[in-house]
Amino acid sequence: MDKTFDREKVIDCMFDPITSSILAELEDSGKECSFLAQQASISESEVLERLSYLIEYEFISKNSDDKRCLFTANFDKLSALVENSENFDAAINSIEKMDTYLN
Repeated sequence: MDKTFDREKVIDCMFDPITSSILAELEDSGKECSFLAQQASISESEVLERLSYLIEYEFISKNSDDKRCLFTANFDKLSALVENSENFDAAINSIEKMDTYLN
């Protein structure tokens, strides 16, 4: 049985500036934790912390051995969440509304 996740928490994780930069690094292929930490200018433990919820619900896969830890993203699952999210529609509406005020 699939675990139920908090959709809003996943969306918040995805759109956090640092976590989204980590996810962008995973777009082409899996990456080592050390590489992701270096690219985001954070520690490896913070990479693990930021991705922990996404790992728990299998939006991100973590494979590790004695020497390294490799992350891969399930972009089909992440995309489906965003595309089917009522939160996404609300976010777009908010951005459009802010844009009208700025212009």
